[in-house]
Amino acid sequence: MTLNVLLMQQAAYSASDIQAMDDAFTKAYPNITVNPELVAYDSLHDKIVTAQVGGSGKYDVVLMDTPWPAELVKANIVSDITASIPADFTSGVFDSAWTSAKYNGKVYGVPWINDTKFFFYNTDMFAKAGITTAPKTWDEVEADAKLIKATGVKYPMTASWKQAEAVICDWTQLSAAFGSSDFVDASGKALFNQGGGLAALTFMRKLIDEGLVDPASLSQTEDDVNSVMSAGQSAMALNWTYGLSVMNDPSKSTVAGKIKVVPSPGEGSVTTSGVNGGMSLAVTTTTKHPNEALAYALFLASESSQEMDVANALPMWKASFDKADVTKGNPDLFAAAKIQFAGLVARPVVPYYTKLSNALQDAIQQTLLAKMDPQQALDGVAAQLATFQQ
Repeated sequence: MTLNVLLMQQAAYSASDIQAMDDAFTKAYPNITVNPELVAYDSLHDKIVTAQVGGSGKYDVVLMDTPWPAELVKANIVSDITASIPADFTSGVFDSAWTSAKYNGKVYGVPWINDTKFFFYNTDMFAKAGITTAPKTWDEVEADAKLIKATGVKYPMTASWKQAEAVICDWTQLSAAFGSSDFVDASGKALFNQGGGLAALTFMRKLIDEGLVDPASLSQTEDDVNSVMSAGQSAMALNWTYGLSVMNDPSKSTVAGKIKVVPSPGEGSVTTSGVNGGMSLAVTTTTKHPNEALAYALFLASESSQEMDVANALPMWKASFDKADVTKGNPDLFAAAKIQFAGLVARPVVPYYTKLSNALQDAIQQTLLAKMDPQQALDGVAAQLATFQQ
């Protein structure tokens, strides 16, 4: 029998990582063939919905992002597997990894990727500007960027602020740093247009206005951020785990060995913040092989599978962080992750998330292009919330 699996081809596990896991699985289950399909993140959500709702329902397992469980449960795309989760998963996996797997107290996915955006910086550019330590607050980031700009670096910072989910992730991470991480309250009322959400967007606009963030960031994804940093064109960036191996790869980077990683800066009483970039493997409701699909998901998410290669994605297992043979290649990354994984902030798991995200992406883009002020832009989305919730 064959399992059709829909996964992601950017960030986290590479195609070769996935192939190695699949090979190990089929060796353990020789009667099962795996047919993996990898698509770009920005295509993943719509591909799932199109195939599973009124489509062929061809997939047995799909990769589910942190905010999607509510929507996919409501659309009857993913199965309730609460009773099938082994006890060691419940106790051994970081709590933050479960956000992408649960809705209303039930489990609809096996946590597989536990990720967040870390702060990467170029040690040479910092040294040339006389900066000896990594920034711990966003005020320090701004101050350091000004010092680096004074050395002749046109844009000290680069970002993935394209009108896509990428910018929502950065804005969420900054919102938490500036004091609030909830988009909406329990009754569905908007919170993102005040407090941390408003402060974060105001700060992002300020960085562009001051010439510290490259305006090309408004058309960039995370892969573009890797390219800019790898070319030595910018000194600082937020990016997912996989960015570190790309930026320090001598075959892809002119600054290999000069990029360091630290926990993402905080602000005020907030020491650090990290957007929850976790993803889970969900068994579809249309699969004709639910037991085998679940076995596959559990195998890929197992401690041994996740420890095969930790260059592009970090294990979600707490015990992995205490194994010297696992952490030795990237001690700084594991140290930063141990801090950030303890308190990741999630985009809201609500049935209308896709509509909300699309509206916020547009509002943020208009703000960063100086076509709207931050308050006006976010208030405009808040005014639409009731229609999203219908």
